[in-house]
Amino acid sequence: MSENNMKDFPPLKNDLILRAARGEDTEKVPVWIMRQAGRYLPEFRKFKEEHGSDFFHIVQSPNLACEITLQPIRRFDLDAAIIFSDILVIPQALGLKCEMLKGKGPHFPEPLKEPDDLERLKKNVVVKETLGYVLDAITLTRHKLEGKVPLIGFSGAPWTLMAYMIEGGGSKTMSNAKKWLYKHAKATSLLLQTLTDLIVDYLVAQVQAGAQMLQVFESHAECLSPYLFTLYAYPYLEQIAFKVKEKLGENSVPMVIFAKGATYAIQELSQSSYDVISLDWTVPVADARLQAPNRVLQGNLDPCGLYACKNDLIQATKSMIRSFGTKKYIANLGHGIYPDMDPEKVTIFIDTVHSYSESLNNETTR
Repeated sequence: MSENNMKDFPPLKNDLILRAARGEDTEKVPVWIMRQAGRYLPEFRKFKEEHGSDFFHIVQSPNLACEITLQPIRRFDLDAAIIFSDILVIPQALGLKCEMLKGKGPHFPEPLKEPDDLERLKKNVVVKETLGYVLDAITLTRHKLEGKVPLIGFSGAPWTLMAYMIEGGGSKTMSNAKKWLYKHAKATSLLLQTLTDLIVDYLVAQVQAGAQMLQVFESHAECLSPYLFTLYAYPYLEQIAFKVKEKLGENSVPMVIFAKGATYAIQELSQSSYDVISLDWTVPVADARLQAPNRVLQGNLDPCGLYACKNDLIQATKSMIRSFGTKKYIANLGHGIYPDMDPEKVTIFIDTVHSYSESLNNETTR
């Protein structure tokens, strides 16, 4: 994409989520869904059959990633698209091989085991070269969206990425990675700062490529104690938000932090430079409002709630909206949608968010 094409994006027709993220009043609550482009959609499964099933091949192919990003936007009345990519492109950019194994998930054949392994990581990664495929996908998608909804870019957070790089894949405890936090403080800080610097450059480049909102995924915060979160997660999360906004200046965009399982850290995150705090389904909304009164909140329907019958799903969604209120709020699930979900349930969820929140707003203004 040329620089001119990158700047000549179609005018935005629906800025609902951007206004909500800035704390402005909206006529209804905006809604999007984590992992909204993926395996639960029949068109996605058909697409993979036609274009091959290798996950990272799709991620690294701008045309393919763009098409998958657009699939849920064509089907649902969503208020945002999120670029089809993966948080583990950052470790790949640093030189670690990562595969997506069927039925298992991400796998690093040669994870980091000792501090000396940090020497294997690439130095001075140039984002626009190494991760240019993501940036190209973002630019292409902005054009293909034709201004229908904003496009969200994202990255994994330093601790979460570090955990994958050391564990070699998923883990319920992340005990090998946490061992580093206790045994190798200097190496841990070096790795976390390396990841932070790369993430900052990556997120800045995403906005320059066309992303209109950013989310940072601290997906393994639940493995940390409050003490470890304050020491090894929060400072790097804050660096990211502060530096991204500083580098972008007047071109900065709203930023969301999703620290799954970090119920203990909501008040701390409310003091950060993030505009929106996304909550998982275990967080009592009233507590979150008390701890983060000046922040926009996002979430937090239990993803399993979409398995409920239509009437129960509608009632659960309405209850969620009443709990959050219609101001300073973006509706979402409390985590990613499951791959066996019925797309019709997604339609019910989205339509209920829009219609019910709009009716509540109309009652308020009478």
